[in-house]
Parts: sequence; C-alpha cells; structure tokens
Amino acid sequence: MNRISVDLAGNGYDILIEAGALDSAGAQLKQHIRSDRVFLITDTNVAAKWLAPLETDLQKSGIRAISKILPPGEQTKSWTVLEQLTDWLLDEGAERSDTLIALGGGVIGDLTGFAASILKRGCKFIQIPTSLLAQVDSSVGGKTAINSRAGKNLIGRFNQPEYVLIDPLVLGTLPDRELRAGYAEVVKYGLINNAPFFEWCEENGADLLARNPKALAYAITESVRTKSGIVAEDEKELSGRRALLNLGHTFGHALEAETGYSSALVHGEAVAAGMALAFHYSARREHCDEADAHRVEHHLKNAGLPHSLESASVKASGDRLVRHMLHDKKMAAGNLPFLLANGIGQTFLAKDVDLEDVAVFLDQMQ
Repeated sequence: MNRISVDLAGNGYDILIEAGALDSAGAQLKQHIRSDRVFLITDTNVAAKWLAPLETDLQKSGIRAISKILPPGEQTKSWTVLEQLTDWLLDEGAERSDTLIALGGGVIGDLTGFAASILKRGCKFIQIPTSLLAQVDSSVGGKTAINSRAGKNLIGRFNQPEYVLIDPLVLGTLPDRELRAGYAEVVKYGLINNAPFFEWCEENGADLLARNPKALAYAITESVRTKSGIVAEDEKELSGRRALLNLGHTFGHALEAETGYSSALVHGEAVAAGMALAFHYSARREHCDEADAHRVEHHLKNAGLPHSLESASVKASGDRLVRHMLHDKKMAAGNLPFLLANGIGQTFLAKDVDLEDVAVFLDQMQ
C-alpha cells in the first residue's frame, strides 16, 4: 500500500494506491462521505465490471449508492451530457452535503469533477480511476472540464477531489489499447524531469504492458508522486511549473482535433505522437540532440504507440494543425508556449515559438 498526500493549503487530499483497494472501498471512503448515500457516476463499459461490486461494498459500510451510467467515449464530455447529469442529480435531490464518486477513466473523472464543482455551487467528489491513464494522470490534480466545438477541455475549472482511490488490479480487464495509451502518460513523467525513470521505462515497459503487478504498481506510484509534487508547487498553473505536465499535449490536442476526438486516435495515443514531435522539434531548434528524439520515438514505437504523424494516421497540412493549436488553453496575448526539451528529463516551457515555423516542421514530418 502507498499513500501519497497532495499538499495544498486548505485543499489537500490523499491518494491511496493499493492492489485490491476496490474490494474494501466502503471502509476506505466512509470517512470522506458526510451522509449515508453517494451519487456514483460511471460508463457502460466500467459498469459491466465494477459497478455492482462497488455498490455492494459501499452498502456493507452503510452507504447507499445512487448510480448513473453514461455512454463511454470522449463525446460524453459535452454540454449535453453535463446538462443531463446535473438535471439527474437535481431530480434525485442531491444536496451540497452529498458526495459524487467518479468510477471510470478520464472522461468520467473530468465530467463528474466539473459537475461537482457547479452543482449548488459545489459538492465534494471522489475519484476511483479505472484506466491507467486516469490513475497516473487525470485523477490527480483537480483539472475538470468538458469539450466544446472549439477544442478539448476548454470549458472547466480546477476542482480538487476529496480523495483518490487507485486499485492497480482493475487494470487486469483494461483493453490492451487503453493500457498502452495510459503508458504514454507514464513515459511522460520520465521525459519531463526524471531521466532515470525513463530508463526504467525502457527496461521495464514491456513488463508493465504485460500487466506485471510489480511493474504496474511501481510505475503508478512514481507517476502519481511526480504529478502530485508538481501540482503542490503550482496548483492552478500560475507559475508555469505545472505546464510541464503538458509535454506532448499541444501537438497531441491538434492531432485529436484533426481526428474529431474520436476513437481513431485516443488521448494517450495523441500524447505519445505529440511527445515524439516535441522532441523532434526541440532537435530542430538545437535544444537537444537528434539522438534523444530518436530514442523517444524508438521507445514509443516499441510500446506499440503512435510516434509520428504517419503512425497516428494524420495527413493534415502543418497550417491546418497549427490552426487547431490556436484554441489551446495556454494561448496568451496571441502567443502559444510550447513544451520543449533540452534532453531526456529536461523539459522546459518555450515562449518564443513561431507558429509558422511549427507549420513548416509539421509539413516536413509528413
């Protein structure tokens, strides 16, 4: 068992990482729930495997679960579904003292966290992430949002959870593609500021993808520890420190937008291709050696992840992809900062990037 505290003034919380934790969720969560009921939000895929066991265990602790099952997929992070969810909560008589539980991947966590932040001006919520990507990334840090026509995660707010319960054993039923997509975010932490962890990924990534319990537990713990430390330093991305967590995302979100936020390219896959592009662009600007970029690309390719525009099945022009980037949340005064790297584990925020040069680079990478 690992317990990691996110140290935020007046807003902190604990993250439990324990194999089998879902089997005793009621006992773990009871102290964080202020009434005898919770509103449990999940999707059809997760519900088929984990909803009934969780409801039963909560009931053993005297907690009644009122559950809502939503469709899976990125399209659920929408105004329409947010309205449906909040209307359902109000129809069920949800009060400010109630707690919402997000049981699922990043989509369910983001949507539930945002709904909790606006329902009656704020309810508590708990994260129980069931995908690797959600366990190592989206369940930690308090970023909640929905998508809009203009782009991904543009409507939302910071809303820290009350508690995060991570059970690596639930990944046993996760589809291989989703496991690989989550692994991209694991690799990201090594590339940001921990070169030894990237080396660990190179040596142990195959074991993790084969669902070796020790490899999974170690990678999840290291990833959460890294992210929680950065979030504690810069909760709302004001100092720029937290922006490091967006490595690969500026390129990646453009790729997602080009593919319509569809199953053609899921988030973790887009981030993988985005990280490879970020390193190649860093080499173009002579921040790092081309050998570093090829090393990143090689590892992502070996993990079965997109590592280029071609492997991501994106054929759009550089100008078109840059137009997608103009909707990025980091835009300020017409300038878009980019996460680039001086080498493995040496990511930095560059504020002098010429988007016309980015478009030329992307055309050359076709």
